[in-house]
Amino acid sequence: MNNVLLLLQRTNNGLAVLAGGLLLLSVAVTLIDIVARQVGHSLGGTDELSGYAMAIATSWGMSYALTSLAHVRIDLIRCRCHSRYRAIFDAIALLALTSTAVVISYRVWPVLAKSIQNGSTANTTLETPLWIPQSMWMAGWVWFAVSACVLTTALFYYALKSDYTSISRTAGMPDDS
Repeated sequence: MNNVLLLLQRTNNGLAVLAGGLLLLSVAVTLIDIVARQVGHSLGGTDELSGYAMAIATSWGMSYALTSLAHVRIDLIRCRCHSRYRAIFDAIALLALTSTAVVISYRVWPVLAKSIQNGSTANTTLETPLWIPQSMWMAGWVWFAVSACVLTTALFYYALKSDYTSISRTAGMPDDS
């Protein structure tokens, strides 16, 4: 199980680098457009492209945050509990997150399907076919749901072994032992 989790974390680290690269590319294009406007030219569509980059990077970045234990949690009661009860709180939090990720990844398909069916394009000068950014956005949500399901499976595996340390390391807070 540890090898699966290590592979998932390494994959998400690589995907986070790609998402960060996409954001940096978006910043570079925006800066070039700003400079070009000063001399009377414009690339056009930079706001549209940066919006796509933000949505895509966010959907893919959530998996990195999940495996890095970086999602925001309120730790008021949990930190005062014995390791068994901390594991229960961690399980509840991960199950809620997994459920949400699965529902959202399921619900983004109709958005993409409708864009494909209608041949929808952005109502901008670029007229970007919306299925292109939406498919990358949806893939990020699906990967987030898959990552959450893998962590949930690991959580159940460790729970069956009463391995509270591994539960904490998998789904707890970053400073847990």
